Amino acid sequence: MFTGLIQQISKVKEIHPNKEGKTFTIEFKGADKQIKIDDSVAVNGVCQTATQINGDLVTFQAVHTTLEKTTLGNLKPNDVVNTELALRASDRLGGHMVQGHVNGFGKISEIRNLGQNYMLSVSYPKELGRYFVAEGSVAIDGISLTIAEHQMDECVFTLSIIPHTWANTILQHRQVGDLVNIEVDILAKYVENMLNYANKQNPESKITMNWLSEQGF
Repeated sequence: MFTGLIQQISKVKEIHPNKEGKTFTIEFKGADKQIKIDDSVAVNGVCQTATQINGDLVTFQAVHTTLEKTTLGNLKPNDVVNTELALRASDRLGGHMVQGHVNGFGKISEIRNLGQNYMLSVSYPKELGRYFVAEGSVAIDGISLTIAEHQMDECVFTLSIIPHTWANTILQHRQVGDLVNIEVDILAKYVENMLNYANKQNPESKITMNWLSEQGF
C-alpha cells in the first residue's frame, strides 16, 4: 500500500530483457538503508518487488503482463521515474490509498502553466470514466492528485498541480502526448462492487455509479 506522495525522482540505470519480461535497475538514494529484498516499491505507480540491492541501486523484475499494461514497458536507460516506498503502519496517510495496481493508460492532452500552478489535462479509456468525479482522487504515475474538472463525455479530466508537486515529480518532464499510468481510487471500485451486489438483490434500485456521479458524490 502507498500514499501517492513521491519520495524520490529516480534514474533508470539498466534494463535487461529476460524470459520473464525485463529487469530494471534504478538509483534510489539510501536504498541499502531503507529497502530490503522483497520490499515493495512503487515505480511510476506500479508496485514492484526489490530483488537485488547494491548501495543506491535497486533491481526489480517486471513480468510481461506488467510491461504490456503499464508504461514500464516503454522505459529506457537514463529515463527518470517516480518512486515511493511502501506505507508503514506508523506512517501518515498524506495522499490517498494507492495500491500500485494500474488500471489503464492515460494520455496528456494539455499542459497549462498558470504561474502559481499547472493545469494538466489527461484523456483516459472510456471504461474508467465511472470512477472519476470532480474533487475526487486519482493516481497518475503514482502521484496522488485531485481532479479539478471532469468532462465525462469527452473522457478527459483536468488536474491542478501545485509547484512543489511539479518540481518534485517527473511531471516536470512530461509533454503533451505522453502516456501515463492511471490508478483509480480503490474506494470508488468498492462502492461500485457494493452497488452491483445491492442491485442484483434489488433489481428495481436506481442507485448506480452514474447516478451517484450526477448527484455530486
